[in-house]
Amino acid sequence: MEKDNKVKIYIGLIYILIISLFLWFLFNKFTISEITSYDFLRLQQNYLFSLKEKNLILISTIYVLATIFWTLMCGFGSIPILISGFIFGKWMGTLLALIGLVTGSTLFYLLAKYFFKDLILEKFSKKFSWLFNKFKQNELIIFIIFRAASGIPFQIQNILPVLFDVKIKNFIMGSFLGMTPSIFIFCALGEGISKVINQNISTPSILQIVSTPDIYLSIIGFIIFLIFVILMKNKFLKN
Repeated sequence: MEKDNKVKIYIGLIYILIISLFLWFLFNKFTISEITSYDFLRLQQNYLFSLKEKNLILISTIYVLATIFWTLMCGFGSIPILISGFIFGKWMGTLLALIGLVTGSTLFYLLAKYFFKDLILEKFSKKFSWLFNKFKQNELIIFIIFRAASGIPFQIQNILPVLFDVKIKNFIMGSFLGMTPSIFIFCALGEGISKVINQNISTPSILQIVSTPDIYLSIIGFIIFLIFVILMKNKFLKN
């Protein structure tokens, strides 16, 4: 028990150190006003597109590894998805985002299962006990629905399967199938944002942004998906 506690402390310290180094590097190189400016976004877009054209395989590999790292650091899932759509477009972006997020989630799940199983059981077993029977009935199908329609934050989604001892193959397959619709929508939105920036030298108005087909179609797709999520959650994941 004492050894496990030391491991948890070390992991926590490493996590804090990495985040601190990243923030130090970011704000040492750029100011907040620069990062949030429209000209900064245009400049970074041109730079990223140039890198992608010169070496697509290298940039794709760096993105996937960065996404895996982001997931292991408990980062939000939507940020790397938007970046993927922004740089690679909705089709290739969806594939790369899936590879990165599913790989990172699987590694996170294995780490949580090995190091923090007792803590997870202690904190979440009572609250989610009603899901035990559902997972026993059909683990893969329920996990796909859980991924797509649970409404639970991405980081928590990666550790709750520890409660139900989900098989690795079902975790990977369920993550791919359950996460694909939402990832595609956000990648399409990222691609739309990229097109808006590419087509407008000066900062576009809200009306210009929303009236762009790639943007409003992504918003419509998200609304439809949200309705689907609510229906699926009420039907299959109702307490």
